[in-house]
Amino acid sequence: MRARVRGWRWRANPLRRRSDVVEAWTALAVAVLLLVAAPLAGVAVGGWARAEAQETAVSQRAERHSVRAEVVGRDSDSAPTMQSARQHSYRTTVRWTEPDGSERTASARVPGGTRDGDVVEVWFDSRGRSVAAPPDSFSIWQYTLTMGACATGGAVALILLGRAVVRHVATRRRLAEWEEDWARTEPEWSRRRWA
Repeated sequence: MRARVRGWRWRANPLRRRSDVVEAWTALAVAVLLLVAAPLAGVAVGGWARAEAQETAVSQRAERHSVRAEVVGRDSDSAPTMQSARQHSYRTTVRWTEPDGSERTASARVPGGTRDGDVVEVWFDSRGRSVAAPPDSFSIWQYTLTMGACATGGAVALILLGRAVVRHVATRRRLAEWEEDWARTEPEWSRRRWA
């Protein structure tokens, strides 16, 4: 049966080696980094990602405009695609009336399940090309949380990799120290003398 002694690496005793002290300090540093630095990295990256996503959304809202258009026919060669994570879309012909009273017709992506005669919101850029809607607040928060979680996970992985490297080096050093001590002690135990 093994007895586990807590904190033995911190106390002064003849069996404690320098590599034990290094490993103990490394364990403390890893705990602090995992509890403080990794979450802070996630918060910092999440804040940066949120600011970037909001800036992109504002920029896209300035460059794009939406119109309420009537679906007048589905393009025959249009295959359904994923416009967002939640909804399929396909390209179809839509018609709408401009503020000056003129009618316009264009090809645009509309949500799956839309039928002829349905009125949908479509987005166009300044050149008149059909584009995706700018990110909404839900998409911005989703992007923020994803980037923050990835940054936290990356920081944790980096910290644990550093711990594994330090532990590997400490173990090698400990084995080398034991080998040196055994080279000095073994002749006394076995009554052999090395040349």
